[in-house]
Amino acid sequence: MQSPSPLPQRDRLPFTTKAAYGLGTSIDMWSFWLYPSVAFAVFNMYLGVDPFYVGLALTLIRLIDAFSDPFCGWISDNVRSKWGRRRPFILFAGIGAGVGLPVLFLVSPDWVGMSFMGAPVIFWYMLASSLIYIPVASLFSMPWNSLGSELTPDYDERTSLMTYKSAMQKVFEVGNFFALKFTNLSFFLFPAIFSTADGEKKNTLLGMQAYTCILGLIMVIFAIVMFVKLKERYYETVAVKQKRIPIIRSLTQTLGCKPYRTMLYYALSFQLGTSMVGTLGYYATVWYVCKGDNVLGDEWNFLNGLGGAILGFFGPPLFSIIAHKLTKKKAAIIACSVGILAYGSTWFLYNPTHPWMQILASGSIAFAGASFWMIHGSIGADIVDFDELHTGERREGAFAAFGSWILKLGNSLGNGIIPGLILKYSHFDASLPQQTPETITWIRSSLALFPVIGLTVAIFFMLKYPLTKERVLEIRKELEARRGTV
Repeated sequence: MQSPSPLPQRDRLPFTTKAAYGLGTSIDMWSFWLYPSVAFAVFNMYLGVDPFYVGLALTLIRLIDAFSDPFCGWISDNVRSKWGRRRPFILFAGIGAGVGLPVLFLVSPDWVGMSFMGAPVIFWYMLASSLIYIPVASLFSMPWNSLGSELTPDYDERTSLMTYKSAMQKVFEVGNFFALKFTNLSFFLFPAIFSTADGEKKNTLLGMQAYTCILGLIMVIFAIVMFVKLKERYYETVAVKQKRIPIIRSLTQTLGCKPYRTMLYYALSFQLGTSMVGTLGYYATVWYVCKGDNVLGDEWNFLNGLGGAILGFFGPPLFSIIAHKLTKKKAAIIACSVGILAYGSTWFLYNPTHPWMQILASGSIAFAGASFWMIHGSIGADIVDFDELHTGERREGAFAAFGSWILKLGNSLGNGIIPGLILKYSHFDASLPQQTPETITWIRSSLALFPVIGLTVAIFFMLKYPLTKERVLEIRKELEARRGTV
């Protein structure tokens, strides 16, 4: 086997650039994924909103993304400024996302029991606040994701960059799992609003309001750091010479890219099947492992997240090596196979007799998931090159937009309306001290079965992915012969 040629210095990214780019995972993670990860605990389990309406709200919020993500990606592709076409959005929208995060939880407990047009008032607030917040977050996320495809033209260095991104994402993901543990702290610091026959309920809502203020401040700081440290490699050489692209043509050409469609199906299968673990996993922890003890369940939920962060942190570096040795396509299939074993094991590892075993399940799931998304991001940059070769245009924003929306749609269906329906039709009742055995069986079997199906379908689509490493290297040579190096 021929040894790989040394990486040219011009293609190599310094550690500071990779780390600065990885900071964006905090804003992306907390602005989009914190809310669905705690929505059922805050609005259903604490405020008592029907789980169907909580799930419906989370799904409708993703429909907002159906318009905001493609539009924001298109805007970023067509902006020309002295700061570039990505960095201005990373700064100003990143700050806006941090400032606006607490607004999502500024509901009043007095609204409990109130309805408007036949639906709970809190349901309408969830939709209205997200209608304002989501476009701001998208104006950060689309340019930031687009920039990841522009920082280096090298096949393997792109994998290295995405390794940093995915590993740092697992660190910041702890913030999502720590959220409900923080509300346990609020049980001692803040007065409870509701009382029951068993005593006072912890003030989950007020705890989340305080917690999101802290996260929002961190997001503002990170947005400023990224603006200072990151540069746009393709801007002067390619972007400023490129004519502005009409939105309809941009979107139709993006969806017309065959390798990209294959990746969309691959990612949607994974996300739709696995995202419900965040919701049903929490319910399994509280109601099966911890027998309905919310405070204890939140403690274990945090430990699950911590275990996921630790094992998930090591997944991307390992699979970066596998991708370098075996190609990205084979690494992606292996990551899905590891995921099948991890998700299937939840039936055995969520165990009330040995509650620590669920940490192994969470860690294994995170290990496979972080590896999956690292490879997905690296392949996405190769697809942008393929598209440039055939269209003569670089539309990273359009690719990021469709990819992001598909993933969010899968997350919303899998983490929102689908588990909401499962909970509703399994006769889950948050007012009961214990759930029925039938309800618990529904939760546990769904938690194990749906991800395995989704990952199996994802492998099917990855087998159809057409771009080999050799073809990607050829594409780069053809592009550089046409428009020069970047």
